[in-house]
Amino acid sequence: MPLQGVCWFLCCRQGFSLLGRDYGEKEEEESFELRNKEDLTPNGRSPAEVTVSQPTRTANGTNGHTVSDVSEEMKSLIIEKNKMGLEDEPELLVKGWLLREVRGNWIKQRRYWFVLSQDSLDYYSGPEKGARRLGTLVLTNLCSVIWPDKQTYKETGYWSITVYGRKHCYRLYTKHFNEAVHWACAIQKIIDTKAPVETPTQLLIRDIEENKFHPEVVEHIYQHNPILKYTQGPLYAPLLPFPYGSLEHTYHSGKGYGSVREEAVKLFNCLQQLESAREPVPIIQGVLQTCLDLRPLRDEVYCQLVKQTSYTPAPYTAAHLRYWQLLTCMSCTFLPGAVVLKYLRFHLKRIQSQSPESEMDNYASFISEALEKTKCRECVPSWEEIQMLMSRQEMLCTVHYPGPGSCQLYISSHTTANEVVRRMQEKLSLQDSKNTFALFEQNSLWEQPVAGSALIADILTSLSTKESESKSQWKLCFKLYCLLDADSISVDSIEYLLLFEQCHEMVVRGQLPACEEDLQALAALRLQCLMGDFSTHAPCPPLDELFPGHMLEARILMSLTAPQALPPCQVAAQGCPATQRFPSGLLAGTLWSHTATAAHKQKVEQDMRLRSRLKEEAAAVMGSILERWKGLAGYSRRDSMAAYLTIARQWSGFGCTLYEVDFYISSSGSFSQKLWLGVAATSVSLYRQGEAEALESFPYGQICSYGVSDSNTFKITAGDRDLLFETTKLTEIMQLMNAYFSAIRRQRGKGEDVDTSITESTEVGFHHLASTLTPTLLELPSHPV
Repeated sequence: MPLQGVCWFLCCRQGFSLLGRDYGEKEEEESFELRNKEDLTPNGRSPAEVTVSQPTRTANGTNGHTVSDVSEEMKSLIIEKNKMGLEDEPELLVKGWLLREVRGNWIKQRRYWFVLSQDSLDYYSGPEKGARRLGTLVLTNLCSVIWPDKQTYKETGYWSITVYGRKHCYRLYTKHFNEAVHWACAIQKIIDTKAPVETPTQLLIRDIEENKFHPEVVEHIYQHNPILKYTQGPLYAPLLPFPYGSLEHTYHSGKGYGSVREEAVKLFNCLQQLESAREPVPIIQGVLQTCLDLRPLRDEVYCQLVKQTSYTPAPYTAAHLRYWQLLTCMSCTFLPGAVVLKYLRFHLKRIQSQSPESEMDNYASFISEALEKTKCRECVPSWEEIQMLMSRQEMLCTVHYPGPGSCQLYISSHTTANEVVRRMQEKLSLQDSKNTFALFEQNSLWEQPVAGSALIADILTSLSTKESESKSQWKLCFKLYCLLDADSISVDSIEYLLLFEQCHEMVVRGQLPACEEDLQALAALRLQCLMGDFSTHAPCPPLDELFPGHMLEARILMSLTAPQALPPCQVAAQGCPATQRFPSGLLAGTLWSHTATAAHKQKVEQDMRLRSRLKEEAAAVMGSILERWKGLAGYSRRDSMAAYLTIARQWSGFGCTLYEVDFYISSSGSFSQKLWLGVAATSVSLYRQGEAEALESFPYGQICSYGVSDSNTFKITAGDRDLLFETTKLTEIMQLMNAYFSAIRRQRGKGEDVDTSITESTEVGFHHLASTLTPTLLELPSHPV
């Protein structure tokens, strides 16, 4: 038994030394090639195969005009280097002992003598003369270096650097941080000095561009370079050059991608699966998603699709047209780089001239037009959009407007929000309105304006994603955006209906400060407008669709905190005071809010009493509203809307858009309070929540600049005062103020063609306004804000 153990040890030792001698990790020259098994000659190369070498000490392997096999100079250089001893190495830049991670052995790290030269990173068994070279990593501009990080040092006690080559990855370790940085800097400096590696596809694209007016030369290039033509075989290397290295250090690390080079080869395999797939949409979506996540792969996929649509054996079959369908989806989603775009346009024109009046001709024409309009998408096209693109059709989009109305419009992948707004104005006869309109993403609790340049296809895709995540219904809504002239709106127009519906939305959300008597009158007028004259058989909408819920909560909270207060019925009987003030912070800390519910969980009995009280109050308010409704018998729908808006216009801030903000009294942020910031056609005003009178108002003529000062702070400069607001609605406030200022410039005749639609100008910075004659600034009120 001991003898067997000794023999086993000797065999293993001998095996390791043989392995080290025969498995020296010599870096082979770069070869970008397409290998077709049926085209291979006995020596393993096809007769028309093209390859390109990685750069040697003096050149890049080719002169850029011809494509040849690996040069004899490069071969001899590699052979001579392998025969060299350590003492014969020229141009040594850095050398020293480093630990290298060895995989496939129980020894995780082994110590080698590393030498960095102008061409490669080599390691030897030792520093002495004649030491055997154990491995070589040829350095090109596609190599990459990962610098030392503290996390690895904490885990291993070593500073590490990683060098990625075409076939090898060297993970090197040292105990000294300065030494690791020195090696990383030196290697990176060598990589930066290398000339760009060009693939055969790049060289051939250049040749085609140079000879595009000589059809016979182009035809000769295609016939003698199979890499440009359709193949059923796999692709072993990308058509374009990509840096070596792990994707986790450069791109999306959490999505399971490999390196960019690996993903490029996988994508070609996905393209080939389209030919036999029963349902191509999932594959197309997957390819588009990868291109969205990994931007460098977009040009690669375009080149692969051009290749697979060139010289196809059966070009008119449904399987082959799948490539054209994917190319159509790509052209409506991403624009290729300038060089690939020229190559793609040349390919499309060539196909059209070779196959006129064919299905390929139709796809090529569609793609050419799409490339003129395409902007980079934010979302991958939806299933419905891909199906429409595959058949070169437009898709149907439903746009709602306040009330039960909606319109259906045909849109393409390039249709913007501004275009839809203009078409909606035409459909609703609003072209001559002095007010401006916009699209909003909306559900029952939340809405957000859509930027005018946003693509509707992206918006619809995002709404579909939100619906699946939140399980609430989302819709695209057409609404008034800038109310510039409410008086000129005709009572019989659709615009008047939009104004009425949006005003009611503000009432229900509690953003129209009014006394309870007026709010009940508004609710009764709403019922008369919707249902007509009172009837016991008419279905009545729930109270929360007629009356702001925070009013009921205010009643209960006031009765609990002030027992000596008058009963609610007597409070209502007193009529509407000039300014109705509600306790501060009711909207933020109400009974229906999650915070209040969580706070009352421990007091179950009290919670039940409060709920019972709330039902009683709701029944009392609903009864009062129904009594008022009965008194409106005979009012037409038009009369009801007019009376409703007459009451709403009593508020001086009617027509403004309210945003909840934290207003800082001093620029240092020493004190703040939640307020409403009202953005209107002529001014910006500050309101206490629930109060009708503005604490202060700043006409646009007094505002010197406005903008985003940091991630959640909006700043307005009026004269010598800086007003700071902390809010989550930075984008919406900026867009609305931009639109109002554009409208003001247009009205003054300084910009007849100024577009008052929503822009995306929300960059960190300020809009400085032209100086005008401004009245004396109002001082802040004496009471604390």
